[in-house]
Amino acid sequence: MKDKVGIYYYPNPENKRIRMYVREKGGEVEFRIRNEDDSGIWNEHGWIPHTAILQAQVLYKNRGTFDPNRAYDIEIAKVVIKDDG
Repeated sequence: MKDKVGIYYYPNPENKRIRMYVREKGGEVEFRIRNEDDSGIWNEHGWIPHTAILQAQVLYKNRGTFDPNRAYDIEIAKVVIKDDG
């Protein structure tokens, strides 16, 4: 999907108020989250390269319920970028 901000997908399809924007920069996929209920997230967190997400996976492996691979889904991101181009 696409809006005035860019191309995106829903990391949690049940919550349409959260969007994961994606782009390709320098040959790498980058992610940026936007939450309609928390506008500060967009302002506080910039674009995150996929390599940084892979490095952070180790931190979340044995903690809590947050799964970076689900929120920052590289396969979905690639499809969304390809479909836009």
